[in-house]
Amino acid sequence: MSADQQDRTEATYRELRHEMVRTQLQMQGIKKREVLEAMREVPRDRFIPESLRSLAYTDQPLPIGYGATISQPYIVALMTELLDVKPWHKVLEIGTGSGYQAAILALLAGEIYSMEIVPELADHAKRDLEQAGYGKVMVRHGDGYQGWPEQAPFHRIIVTAAPPSIPQALVDQLAPAGRLVAPEGAVSSDQVLVVLDKREDGKVQRRTSIPVRFVPMTPRQ
Repeated sequence: MSADQQDRTEATYRELRHEMVRTQLQMQGIKKREVLEAMREVPRDRFIPESLRSLAYTDQPLPIGYGATISQPYIVALMTELLDVKPWHKVLEIGTGSGYQAAILALLAGEIYSMEIVPELADHAKRDLEQAGYGKVMVRHGDGYQGWPEQAPFHRIIVTAAPPSIPQALVDQLAPAGRLVAPEGAVSSDQVLVVLDKREDGKVQRRTSIPVRFVPMTPRQ
């Protein structure tokens, strides 16, 4: 592809991103300005297989290999909005997948640590994040059920695959006044998006958002 063709392609994708924000996110109730700006900026097309790039800005999950998917843009935006990330926050993501959610978070938080159970996905995501300009994200291959204790505590934790219940290790690694957002539930039953807030005294308050469907969160064997 020539430089001129590449410029035209990137301009087309940029227009599609802006349209995605208007028609898929704002019309479905996403309101936080910083979340909308991040969704406008991060090129989702860079985090999916080349054969699927024509579908990059449709509001649907897409397969990325190894039984994993990239979540639909609305769910990425909703979880990011619920997480309520501030620029000084240290964030842990469980389930790097394509790296797209981590790239969104990289525009909002101070430090991003992301774990992925599938080594090939971890390698691909690290490469794609670096090539797209989000090299500040620290990607690690490992068991998300154990979290990243060496870097704890975290102001925010986001989980992008569904455990049957929220792992206690992740709750323990959440800082006081911290927040965790995750899908919860078995694949064969209803899943729901859960928000946990840890109070300054360590007690945890739980609320639920919307029904969701995520791939299962699998532990290392």
